[in-house]
Amino acid sequence: MSSSPDVSIAVRDLRKVYQVPERDSGLRAAVTSLVHRKTRDIDAVRSISFDIQPGEIVGFLGPNGAGKTTTLKMLSGLLHPTSGSADVLGFTPWNRDRAYLAQMALIMGNRNQLTWDIPVADSFELNKAIFRIPTSDYRQRVDELVELLDIAELIRKPVRNLSLGERMKCEIAGSLLHQPKVLFLDEPTIGLDVAMQRRIRTFIAEYNRRTGASILLTSHYMADVEALCERVIVIHHGTLLYDGGLTGLVRRFSPHKTIVVELEDGAPAPDDRIEAIVDGAEVVEQSAVGLTLRVPKALTAAATSRLLAHLPVSDLTVEDPPIEEVIEDVFNTGAGATPKTEVASTA
Repeated sequence: MSSSPDVSIAVRDLRKVYQVPERDSGLRAAVTSLVHRKTRDIDAVRSISFDIQPGEIVGFLGPNGAGKTTTLKMLSGLLHPTSGSADVLGFTPWNRDRAYLAQMALIMGNRNQLTWDIPVADSFELNKAIFRIPTSDYRQRVDELVELLDIAELIRKPVRNLSLGERMKCEIAGSLLHQPKVLFLDEPTIGLDVAMQRRIRTFIAEYNRRTGASILLTSHYMADVEALCERVIVIHHGTLLYDGGLTGLVRRFSPHKTIVVELEDGAPAPDDRIEAIVDGAEVVEQSAVGLTLRVPKALTAAATSRLLAHLPVSDLTVEDPPIEEVIEDVFNTGAGATPKTEVASTA
């Protein structure tokens, strides 16, 4: 399969099945398994398909065990699929062409890529040799990455002497020295404090803006996804559940709106008749100064009108639920039934 010039990553019916040995406990079962080994098939990824355009940053979401990392490993060439096809920048990833490896990077937040006992700068030099980066390009890229990630004081230190956040910044810089056109980011901010997460997100956005690289990002931190991705792909049990805009995900999988009400100073606390005043409302939080309600989307207009008519309101806001709640609802929906593909338009 050869991808269109308008597509950086084209995935068609990609599937990965692992054969897992199983046996009963006990010595007899252990001896029997030496002669008659029993296995069962585990579908890590079940025939997923999607395209990613040049310059897109796409969130790749799913609970633990959904198949996200397995998919990234296939697209980066570390694993062969059981069936299906993928085309990344015109290459089949698992053929591991040198020309392909020189144009992509896989960055995993829980894996070390830099050499542990030598200074970061020496690992950078090693990557320069591996990717055959011309000296002039290398120096320019190192200077640029050092400035963007603020690691001038770190690159002379051995990797083992760095904190987790410092190491992650250096890992990212080392992985981008060859200026890849496709980035696979697997939990790049895992374990980092809020300030460091924000800095990594800012850097990823800036790298995308400067280079036009296509980025497929997995993260359990919804702040990463909301800050970087207009489009998300959601998988569960290895099956594609949703592919579309982040705002469309909220519309599609959340049937409720949240209404936050602030009361005028000195107003009496709302009584227990709120749910009677607003049909179909659920009181999420209530205090002397206001309340928060969850109402069906279709009843939002009527609910706001009745609240304004019956309560001394100083301010009222209508909000979509937090993206974390929406994602959790998507996963619960996927877990409660036989997985099936439900793809939304990316428009």
